[in-house]
Parts: sequence; structure tokens; C-alpha cells
Amino acid sequence: MAAEYKVIRISEMLRAGEGEGIVKVYRHTIKTRGGTILNVEVSEEDFTPEKVAPILQARAEKADKILKL
Repeated sequence: MAAEYKVIRISEMLRAGEGEGIVKVYRHTIKTRGGTILNVEVSEEDFTPEKVAPILQARAEKADKILKL
């Protein structure tokens, strides 16, 4: 799956949640096969290799499709 993108950096961020207090999110900076660099934020619950890989894959494919327009 990782052939469509390369993870450049992962940053842990804290945000005020709506009625939830503080929410932890992880911002992934990725570079797609087409050369697009973008940030994808993932919740703490989804921050596992099994869950985050398809999220990043989908965003990379979508960004490259938009780039081709």
C-alpha cells in the first residue's frame, strides 16, 4: 500500500473537542507518487498501522487524481 505515498513526518497535536475536553490527533505529512505533499489528520483511535494505512492510501490517490485535472 505504501507505494502510493511516503510518510514524511508525524506530529502529535492536542485540540479542544466539542464536549469531549482535549482530543489527541496525529497529523501525517505525506508525499504522493505524483509529488503532492499534504497533511492528513488521524484521530487517536485510528492511530494504528492497520487503520491509518488505508486512510493515507485513499487521500494520496485522491490528491493525485485532482492533480491530473
